[in-house]
Amino acid sequence: MLKVARTPDAAPSRRAFLGGAAIASGAIVIGFTLAPARQARAAGPDLSGGAAQPNAFVRIAADDTVTVMIKHLDMGQGNTTGLATILADELDADWATVRTAFAPADAALYNNLLMGPVQGTGGSTAIANSWYQLRKAGAAARAMLVTAAAERWKVPASEITVAEGVVRHAASNRQARFGELAEAAAALPVPQEPRLKDPSQWRLIGKPGKRLDSNAKTDGSAIYSMDIRRPGQVTAMVAHAPRFGGVVKRVDDKAARAVKGVLDVVTIPTGVAVIATDTWSAMKGREALSVTWDDSAAEMRSSDAILAEYRERVKTPGLVASKAGDAAAAIAGSAKVLEAEFTFPYLAHAAMEPLNATIERASDGTYDVFAGCQIQTIEQAVVAATLGVTTDKVRLHTQWAGGSFGRRATPGADYFAETASIVKATGGKAPVHLVWTREDDMAGGFYRPMVVHKLRAGLDAKGAITGWEHRMIGKSIMIGTAFETMLVKDGIDSTSVEGASDTPYALPAYRFEVHNAREGVPVLWWRSVGHTHTAQAMEVFVDELAHAAGADPVAYRLGMLTAAPRLSGVLKLAAEKAGWGKGASDKNRGLGVAAHESFGSYVAMVADVTAEDAKVKVNRIVAAVDVGIAVNPDIIRAQVEGAVGFALSSVLRNRITLKDGVVQEKNFDTYEPTRMSEMPVVEVHIVASSAAPTGIGEPGVPVIAPAISNAIFAATGQRLRSLPLDLSGLKGA
Repeated sequence: MLKVARTPDAAPSRRAFLGGAAIASGAIVIGFTLAPARQARAAGPDLSGGAAQPNAFVRIAADDTVTVMIKHLDMGQGNTTGLATILADELDADWATVRTAFAPADAALYNNLLMGPVQGTGGSTAIANSWYQLRKAGAAARAMLVTAAAERWKVPASEITVAEGVVRHAASNRQARFGELAEAAAALPVPQEPRLKDPSQWRLIGKPGKRLDSNAKTDGSAIYSMDIRRPGQVTAMVAHAPRFGGVVKRVDDKAARAVKGVLDVVTIPTGVAVIATDTWSAMKGREALSVTWDDSAAEMRSSDAILAEYRERVKTPGLVASKAGDAAAAIAGSAKVLEAEFTFPYLAHAAMEPLNATIERASDGTYDVFAGCQIQTIEQAVVAATLGVTTDKVRLHTQWAGGSFGRRATPGADYFAETASIVKATGGKAPVHLVWTREDDMAGGFYRPMVVHKLRAGLDAKGAITGWEHRMIGKSIMIGTAFETMLVKDGIDSTSVEGASDTPYALPAYRFEVHNAREGVPVLWWRSVGHTHTAQAMEVFVDELAHAAGADPVAYRLGMLTAAPRLSGVLKLAAEKAGWGKGASDKNRGLGVAAHESFGSYVAMVADVTAEDAKVKVNRIVAAVDVGIAVNPDIIRAQVEGAVGFALSSVLRNRITLKDGVVQEKNFDTYEPTRMSEMPVVEVHIVASSAAPTGIGEPGVPVIAPAISNAIFAATGQRLRSLPLDLSGLKGA
């Protein structure tokens, strides 16, 4: 059921929000509850029914401002604007009065319906899981305001209209703004099944709209976790082992303690922390430390050695993730057989804002955490466990985050635990702001796994695929984490094989196997997770098969996608808008295509590249996307454009390499992000749809690499499979 609370000012207490029953004057808080979430691995299940837990809130203040509580982290993707749009449209709020606030940590209230009983952001689920609950919350609030007005004016509710924050009764020429009715509305029963708008009535949903955070992020007033300054705050930096698995053996901190501004040096589970009055002093103090590391359990190999081991192991049978028919027999009887190998390096997340968090101990023994919180349920639990208190003693204050791409969402909340360890070691005497440098995260963080794919397929005399064998090896992200029971079955990590073992292509015989590698490099989801490598392997190999069959790559794909209308739809649209079939206008210029489904969304891209003499210029990317209802088309376009910019450097050059277990790339000089001068023209075409919205934060990434790879082949006749693309031997056509 819906719960209503009123709070006395514009900044209500956490107790008022969570209790949902406190009555005072000035504002209403409305939360809507839905049926228990079904554990889901992709966006798209029906979340429209039932009632169980309150998950979304709206506060209408006396000054007419409408504040939408955001249960997700906004790390730049714009979900605060999208989520507020959904609720505000059903509420009929005046967009100029709409504000957002990050919700506190409480999985009972703010559960991500696509993650199970967890409050968190990831998998491009923010809009998808909130769609119905925010619409219903907005519709319920609107109905309560109408009822309040009807009772005040003694008129039928059916005669009252609402538009842009104003409630009107035309017959009596009376009207009231939301703020005037908030207190009366808060005392009313909550409608259990509020009537939702017909799409034809939407004023905000589906329309381009300015982001709510644009001004604050432009003028610098937006507060990121790096900006947090608490009274008496100290800064901490940690010296980590240079090799993964290394631990502290001996510490000589005499020189570090002598550095001006250094207050303390403590050993914690992850290394040696230097606490100082400011960042610079902490950094200089850390440089002065003398630490002897015990590498007896550390990963000592170079990445080349790990890759060589992968290549040998992938030749042997692995765990069967999916199969259909007898692929080996089908291939054996084929007119033509093709084989291919794809290798993928470790990749860093390299978000703009380095990792950081602040923890402050209150006088009553509770703790306040200020950070870019991405999986609040885990982060709260980890901090509580580290400090030896119950979770109700830990309050999370989610801040804006300067990017993440998966890095802030570690299953073990690593940098939260590290901050809490320092607070514990120092007795909570002062608020501790932990700061990681770029080098700390690049050389000692988590990485997209190294992966090797080996494929073999047969073609009949007409060029049709007869059988497909696909084997891969990579370290599982989920095995050994709290998510293993949900996402690993019979040893198969669904995030390793997604996008390949569940291919939408109609293959008569198919077998997909996987090896879970065991090595010491910590791995983590990286924007679009397993799709970062499966899309490249699938889409480049399909392209090879099309050319071997003498078929047009678009037509060849469409012939195998008759049971996948939404994916074939974006493929057709991208090809049409890119002028597919007209041929390249210049020598050494070509078009390449790729299409892929991820996180319930469908994306196709056509890349226009010029390739010659070990150089590649991506001239243009034409993308078509189907994400269901486009809540805010501008943000969708921005996310696809951003995906191109994010992924392009990983296509052309980026990799994390180890030498004797030590990461070599430490900053943007050796792990260079995409330059503005490299950005192609990006055109984004959004398919009109009436389906419930899915997500777009990640689905734009997987298709970029194969589209570019296939375009290079079209331009030069040379097939480049592995990432980053090896351009050293590239010649003109």
